[in-house]
Amino acid sequence: MQEDTATATATAHDPRAWVAPLLSTLLTLPAAALALFYGGLSPMACDSCDGARADRFTDSFGGAWTVLRAGLVLSLVLLLVCWSLPWRQDRAARRAALSVGPPVLVGVAVVAFTGMVDWP
Repeated sequence: MQEDTATATATAHDPRAWVAPLLSTLLTLPAAALALFYGGLSPMACDSCDGARADRFTDSFGGAWTVLRAGLVLSLVLLLVCWSLPWRQDRAARRAALSVGPPVLVGVAVVAFTGMVDWP
């Protein structure tokens, strides 16, 4: 009898299940937009470059741009996973832990992008 009550409580609907994914969404989407804007404007840093410096920048930018876009796509996929978990009380800790991932992943992608580009 005790076991049935614990199982019913764990699988009960969690009325606050939307809070962690919503906070993650409110942080991730603007951060991803700013990261994309920053990455998109970065080639202008080497407008006055010529010769070998411009070649080094262009070569490093191509790979870094791919890393940035992949990181942003992965953060959006992780955000969708946060929203798609069942809204039950036994999934609350997993949902909260996964909700931390997307904004952190955006930050990691920006740091990786910045570190990979050979800035002039």
